Amino acid sequence: MPIPRVRTTNLPGVGIQYDLTTREQRHLSVIAHRDGSRSLNVYRADDPDACAHSVHLSTDESTALVDALMPAHHSPGLLHTTDLGLIAERIPLSGSSYWNGRVLGDTRMRTATGASIVAVMRRTGAVPSPGPDFRLAGGDTLIVIGTREGVDAAAAILGRE
Repeated sequence: MPIPRVRTTNLPGVGIQYDLTTREQRHLSVIAHRDGSRSLNVYRADDPDACAHSVHLSTDESTALVDALMPAHHSPGLLHTTDLGLIAERIPLSGSSYWNGRVLGDTRMRTATGASIVAVMRRTGAVPSPGPDFRLAGGDTLIVIGTREGVDAAAAILGRE
């Protein structure tokens, strides 16, 4: 069975909407509001553009729902970063990035933001725990973990062209 595709739409002044169509052809969406809350929307089967139900969730309620939906929900050794006040995000590195071809240590990421680059995803596979001499390349996706502020600052640095 193919992996469902999620379509992302920026909603200026609101946040980001994520749309998914299930294998049963049901349209679902999640709106990630700028304040951290979420709206979970289920659309009518006979009209996929008409919202049948909408539930607004606080940040804590969203976290609890995500935790319940995770396949490893019952794994006591699994560390959830949100419990620690941390987040993890994927930050893509464009081909025109200032950092394309430079080594990771040149970013001074941890010093400048307090966030850490814990892995780099490449077409050839994942590189866990890259060292300061790891050479970045356009098309890389960096997995960054830190506070919300730190990850936002890291995204700004990595977005430099």
